[in-house]
Amino acid sequence: MKNKILSAFIPLLLLISYDISAQEKGDKKIVYERSNVYVDDPLPNNLVPNKQTAIKIAEAVWLPIYGKKIYNEKPFTAELTSSGIWIVKGTLKDLDLGAKGGVAYIEIQKSDCKILKIYHGK
Repeated sequence: MKNKILSAFIPLLLLISYDISAQEKGDKKIVYERSNVYVDDPLPNNLVPNKQTAIKIAEAVWLPIYGKKIYNEKPFTAELTSSGIWIVKGTLKDLDLGAKGGVAYIEIQKSDCKILKIYHGK
């Protein structure tokens, strides 16, 4: 009786240990592997490669904070500083009429898309 239990238990134990090891291997994922195949490789130091991308990121961040009224500040401008930071701002309307007020402002790090500063002037 003891041999029958052992003979049934050992294959089951092996099957379970195989399943666990397969799951462990499956969890070890390579998120990004650098390769020299692509010339225009966007990672890891160029997550915000151009003005259009910086503006889209700024809009995505501003919209939940300031609402749709943010679109009244279009066109948005984006400039890249020498330290690799995109500065995106809205445009103040009616400057000819002596309008007062501020615009949305955001600083986005080019290398990793980190938001460094965000505010709206008054």
